[in-house]
Amino acid sequence: MTKSNGSKALVIVESPAKAKTINRYLGPGFEVKASMGHVRDLPSKGMNVDIENDFEPTYDIMPGKKRVVTALKAAAKKCDTLYLATDLDREGEAIAWHLGEILGFSKERTYRVIFNAITKSAIQEAFASPGRIDGDKVMAQQARRILDRIVGYQISPLLWKKVTRGLSAGRVQSVAVKMIVGKEHEIRAFQPEEYWLIPAVFTTELESDYRQEWIDFMTPKSDDDKGPTLIQQGEWLANHQAFKAELHRIGDTKFKATSEAEARQVFDDLQTAEFKIADIETKESKSRPSAPFITSTLQQAAANRLGFSAKRTMSIAQQLYEGIDLGSMGSLGLITYMRTDSTHLSKEAIGEARGYIEHHFGREYLPEKANIYTSKKSAQQAHEAIRPTDVDLTPGEIKEFLSTEQYKLYDLIWRRFLACQMQPAKWNVTTLNIAAETTLGTASYKASGRILVFDGFTKVWSTSSNEQQLPAVEIGRRLGVVDMKAEQHFTKAPARYTEASLIKALEKEGIGRPSTYAPIISTIQDRGYVEQIERKFHSTDLGEVVTAKLSEYFPRIMDIAFTRHMEEQLDKIEEQHLGWQGVLRDFYGPFKKNLETAQEEMTHAKAESTPSEYDCPDCGKQLVYRFGKNGRFLSCSAYPDCKFACPCDREGKMMQEEVTEHKCPNCGKPMVRKSGRYGVFLGCSDYPECKTTLKLDKEGNVLPPKPPAEPTGVKCYKCKQGELVIRQSKRGPFMGCNRFPRCRTIVSIKQLDHLKELQAAGEWPPDSREKADELLGRTKGKKAKAVAAGK
Repeated sequence: MTKSNGSKALVIVESPAKAKTINRYLGPGFEVKASMGHVRDLPSKGMNVDIENDFEPTYDIMPGKKRVVTALKAAAKKCDTLYLATDLDREGEAIAWHLGEILGFSKERTYRVIFNAITKSAIQEAFASPGRIDGDKVMAQQARRILDRIVGYQISPLLWKKVTRGLSAGRVQSVAVKMIVGKEHEIRAFQPEEYWLIPAVFTTELESDYRQEWIDFMTPKSDDDKGPTLIQQGEWLANHQAFKAELHRIGDTKFKATSEAEARQVFDDLQTAEFKIADIETKESKSRPSAPFITSTLQQAAANRLGFSAKRTMSIAQQLYEGIDLGSMGSLGLITYMRTDSTHLSKEAIGEARGYIEHHFGREYLPEKANIYTSKKSAQQAHEAIRPTDVDLTPGEIKEFLSTEQYKLYDLIWRRFLACQMQPAKWNVTTLNIAAETTLGTASYKASGRILVFDGFTKVWSTSSNEQQLPAVEIGRRLGVVDMKAEQHFTKAPARYTEASLIKALEKEGIGRPSTYAPIISTIQDRGYVEQIERKFHSTDLGEVVTAKLSEYFPRIMDIAFTRHMEEQLDKIEEQHLGWQGVLRDFYGPFKKNLETAQEEMTHAKAESTPSEYDCPDCGKQLVYRFGKNGRFLSCSAYPDCKFACPCDREGKMMQEEVTEHKCPNCGKPMVRKSGRYGVFLGCSDYPECKTTLKLDKEGNVLPPKPPAEPTGVKCYKCKQGELVIRQSKRGPFMGCNRFPRCRTIVSIKQLDHLKELQAAGEWPPDSREKADELLGRTKGKKAKAVAAGK
C-alpha cells in the first residue's frame, strides 16, 4: 500500500492503540495519528445553539485538545492527502467531519475510510476504495447533539431552581429513570396473594422407605448451611430412583388453593391414596442457538454471565477491537466493531466458522445451510454483528496475552459466534402423569424431565438446566411416597431492573442506540437518581421527585412512545435524508410552551408535602413527608409552630433516633444515632442547643475527633487577616488559613520553614498573589520556565 508519488498521506484515528495496530498494515507513505476522541464540540458554558437562526451550532476546540489539534495541523502540513479512519458509527462520522473542518483539506483530498475490523485484509480493502464523509450521518449526529443540549441546558436550570442545585435532565436518561421509578411504584402498589401447593417426591422402589433419609438430607446442618443445591438434590433423587412432582388437577378442575383450609382438605385426602403412573408422554425438543452478539445482547450476557457492568463491557470490548499485542504476531484487532445493532455476518465470516466447526467438532455439528438471523427494522445492515476477526485465534491460545477480563469477554464473543452457526441441541422430554383416586376425585400429579440426546451448539455455549432425571417407568407402575407437604406461597412483586434487563427494556422500547446504553446507565447513577443494591436498580427520593416534576410539565419528553419517535426521526435524517432542522423545529415548538408553563407554575419540591400514617410525638398532629437536601424525611404538619422532624427509610417508615451509650464530649448528654447525606453519625440529643457530632467508621465505631489546628505564626498572604495553621487530611498534614471557610488558602506543609524565614526577613506576606506564587515556586507559564531555567 506504499504511495508511489513520494508524498505522504495523513491517517487519523481516535486512539493510540488503534493507530498502533493500523500502522502495521500501511506502508511508509502513510503517517497515522490519534485524535484522542472528539476534538471539537459545543462549548460547555452556555447553550451555543442559535435557536432563532435555525438551530445554528457554535463549535470550539474542546478543553485539553488544543495540543492535539496543533500536532495534527503540524502533521497535516507535511501531507497532501487526508484519510479519516474514525469509527463507522455516527459518533465516528462526526469526529471525522470535525477533523476535516479543522484541518482544512479540500474535499478532493479528504477521504473517509471505514472498516468493521482492524485486520490486515479489512484495512487494505478500506484504503483501496475510500469514500467521502457521509453528510447525512453527520447531520443526524449533530441533530442528536443539539437536541440533547437544548433539553439539558433549558430544563436543568429549572431543576436547580425547583428541586436542588447540581441536577441535570436528559432526553433519554430521564425516560430511563422514569422506567425505574415506574417499576418502584409497581412494587409498592403490589399486594401479595396467598396460594398453596402440594408438591411430592415419589420413588419406584416400593420396598424401601426413604422418607426419613430425605428429611435428613434436606435439613440444613447449621445456621450457615443453605441446604443441598438443586444439583445435589438431583443426584440424590437419581440414586434413589425418585423424582419430584406437582399436584396438577383434582378431578376435572385445575388444583388451586388460596388458604390453608383448602389445601389441608386435599392434603389429608391424599395421605391414604395409592399412586400409579397413568400416562407417559415423550417427545423430542430442540434448543436453537441465539444470534451472534449485538451491543445490547453482549452487555446483557456479560452482566449475567461475567458480572460486568455495561460500561466495563464496552471498555474491554474497545480494547479487543482496537488491538492487543500478541507477541510475535504483533498488535491485532481481535473482534469486529462493538457498537452495532445488526446480527448480519459476512459470507467470509460464516465460511470460517463453518470450516472451524467441521474440522474441530465434526460434520454432525454443522447445519446443512448457514444459520441466518434477522435484525430489527432499524438495524444498520451494512454493519456486522460482534464476532472474532479470526476464529482460529482461540481464547486458550492467546490467553497469556490478555488480561483476565479481556480473556473472559473474548471467550464469550468467540463461543457465541461459533455457537450461532452450529446445530440445535436435541432433548428427549418426558412428562409423567401420576394418578390417585381420592374422595374429592382423581388427583393428578405431573412430573417432567429431559435427557440430552445431542449437545449441538451447547458444546461451546453452555446452558444451565435443572431438569431432573426420571427413572424408567411404565404405565400402571405403582409409586411410593418419599415426601409430601402442603406449602404456603405468596405471589411475588415485579422484579427490579438489573443492568441486563434495563438494557433489554430500553432496546425493546426503542430508546437509545447501541452507543448510548452504557452512558445512560452510568449517568443516571452518577446523578443520584437511581442506585444499585445487590445489582438491582432502586430509584432514590431525588429520582422520584425529579421524575414527578418532569412528567407533569414535560409529558412529551417523558413519554416512551415520543422518545422512540424522536429516535426514529434521527434515524431518518441519516437514512432517508430527512431535514435535521425540520426535526428540531417540530420538537422545539411544543417544548418551548411546556418550558414556559413550568417556569411559571412548577412549585419547589421543598414546599410540597405528602401525608403519612404517623403522628407527631411532640404535638400529636399528623406527620407529612417532605423533601430536603438529604432526600425524603418526616416533618410535623404544624411546621413552623412545631419543628419536629425525623428521617425515614426507603419504604417511608419512620426511623426512630437510637440513644447510644456515648456521651456528648461538650455537654455530657447522651448521643443519638442519626443519618445524613454522608451516612450514619452521632449527634447530641440536646440539638439544637448543642450541635456536637461524632463520625462513625464502617463498623459503627466512633472515630476519634481530629486534633485541633496547630498555629504556625505565619500570616495568610491572601486575606492578610488570618494565620496559617496545620491541619490533618487523608493525605497527611497541610497548612490552611484559620479563617476557613471565609478564606480557603492552602499551602504545602513543606513550605513551613521557608515561610518562617521569609516572614522573619520581612518578605512575607507579599503585596500580591503573583509575588506569593513566585516565592512559593508556583509561578505558571513562561515565568515558571524562566524560574526553572534560573533566569
